[in-house]
Amino acid sequence: MVVSAYSQPDRPSGRGKKLAPTPVKAVAQSHAIEVNQPLSLSDPDALARLQSYAPDVLVVVAYGLLLPPAVLQLPRYGCLNVHASLLPRWRGAAPIERAILAGDKESGVCIMQMDEGLDTGPVLQAVHTPILPDDTAASLTARLQQLGCDALLAVLQQLPTGSLQPQPQNPALVTYARKLQKEEARIDWAHSAAVIHNQVRALYPRSPAWCLHQGKRVRLIRACVTGATTSTTPGTILALTGNSLQVACGSGVLEVFEVQQEGKPAMGIASLLNGHPDFFQPGHSLSGEPGNPES
Repeated sequence: MVVSAYSQPDRPSGRGKKLAPTPVKAVAQSHAIEVNQPLSLSDPDALARLQSYAPDVLVVVAYGLLLPPAVLQLPRYGCLNVHASLLPRWRGAAPIERAILAGDKESGVCIMQMDEGLDTGPVLQAVHTPILPDDTAASLTARLQQLGCDALLAVLQQLPTGSLQPQPQNPALVTYARKLQKEEARIDWAHSAAVIHNQVRALYPRSPAWCLHQGKRVRLIRACVTGATTSTTPGTILALTGNSLQVACGSGVLEVFEVQQEGKPAMGIASLLNGHPDFFQPGHSLSGEPGNPES
């Protein structure tokens, strides 16, 4: 039985900057589960309240804070973390996005016994899934959420039996998924089409990849790598088709199907050109460098 849900404090959200409940709080309240939102679990009052529950196990999912030793030692069966990567690869804040950015062919979820380090504890169960060529951070997240739920339930059922065999992580295979930075969203067309395609997929929908056209940002929502090659300056629009535009990259060609202009909803290339036929034209540059048509 879930006796309490812990979440970070409510934060301002939207244009009005009104306090909004976290998703965890909203779901917990809809199921009549008590919610606690301490600023720190090291606070004596917060720790005392947690101790009063006498928990068998604590389950942590993207809580965003390291648990102090007193909390880690509190539950009968310890603290479990549901982490969206195949540990020890991609410890840290943005494992899903970093896996796609790196061009990984596989991802997964690990149920980990927590210790004092950052995603360093032994793994109780790992489930794998391929990263598909058209996966975005959104689609991969949805798949990993379901896999993580199933794996967590299986581990919780086995915990009292003592049948689980924790597997230590191999320190030689550690990589870190550092938090995404705003500047990582800007496209550098000197990169290969494959690298830019990974960038488009990895950053959608949190902070879509963007370039400059006619002095404004254009976000790339959906694209693919073609088999074509070109020696044209990277960032140059090579051709328009019925529903896409093709852009020269440092190596290869990226075909773009859907974009989002500033202050407007995402739109397919065909729909955009139907209303604004001159917005994209062969020869236009999307690199944003001085001297180009959009600068």
